[in-house]
Amino acid sequence: MGSVLYVLGIESTAHTFGCGVATSDGRVISNAKAEYTPKAGGIHPREASQHHASAAASTVSNALSAAGLTISQIDAVAFSTGPGLGPCLRTGATVARMLSLLSGKPLIPVNHCIAHIEVGRMCTGEEDPLVVYVSGGNTLVSAYSDGRYRIFGETLDVALGNCLDTFARALGLPHPGVPKLEVLADGGRSFIPLPYIVKGQDMSYSGLLTDAIRRSKDHDRSDLSLSLLEVAYGMLAEVAERALAHTEKPALLLTGGVARSRRLQRIMDAVCRDHGARFSVVPPDLAGDNGGMIAWTGYLAWREGITVDVEESYVKPKWRLDEVDVPWRRG
Repeated sequence: MGSVLYVLGIESTAHTFGCGVATSDGRVISNAKAEYTPKAGGIHPREASQHHASAAASTVSNALSAAGLTISQIDAVAFSTGPGLGPCLRTGATVARMLSLLSGKPLIPVNHCIAHIEVGRMCTGEEDPLVVYVSGGNTLVSAYSDGRYRIFGETLDVALGNCLDTFARALGLPHPGVPKLEVLADGGRSFIPLPYIVKGQDMSYSGLLTDAIRRSKDHDRSDLSLSLLEVAYGMLAEVAERALAHTEKPALLLTGGVARSRRLQRIMDAVCRDHGARFSVVPPDLAGDNGGMIAWTGYLAWREGITVDVEESYVKPKWRLDEVDVPWRRG
């Protein structure tokens, strides 16, 4: 193994229980996951946590097997501490504590949002981008400054991914909803005016979602899907463009589960061309929630001496991105 270090990461903020292994030289060498799919409606936190508990052993085993390692060869264990759904976070934290105690290796707390950013930076090679992070539970525009990631715009209510998935369910489309909506939107021909709500540098998606569902009873599904995506992505693009002009960052990084959207990628790429910035997007296999991103960010934190005792390893369901020091970015 030489001097390469191996960190195992546990992800369990929402519907995904993931386990991945990252190396100190910047590789994700395994990334196993199991996904909870509700029978109806959105995520039920207690059901999701029960799913995670039942899937944990096999997922960890698969990740270690794919990496060609045993638990004794792992150098540290990282876990998603927040933000996220409390019951799901607690299940993942319990698994991580057990692995830390079993192996006798350090336990590292990781902010889920920062992990999405850091895995994107690692994969794209962008050192200091403006970050547009979009997922089912989070929507924000962020950039690094003075020791922390600062927020230059965020949703005031529901996240973009949640908005689109909820609308897709209202149309009777199966999970995941965003790809199905985009297929429908490709067949749209008429734009239907919908609420476009940007307040300063923040976005509000709840009114847009409510109106789109109301109109679905008497409008063409393809036209409505096209209109919803254009408005929702347009709001995000407006906020991102102003943030890019303000921060003067040389690049824009699109990350999170919704970053897989080709339509959103084209829009953000156009924003970058207008401002002479590079456009980068996280690879599809690392876009959604996964243990590999927790493992890599765990290594970055561990390198700076950030660990937590098992007795103090509380989860933080409302742990904001801009509350976290990121010493590995200094200098």
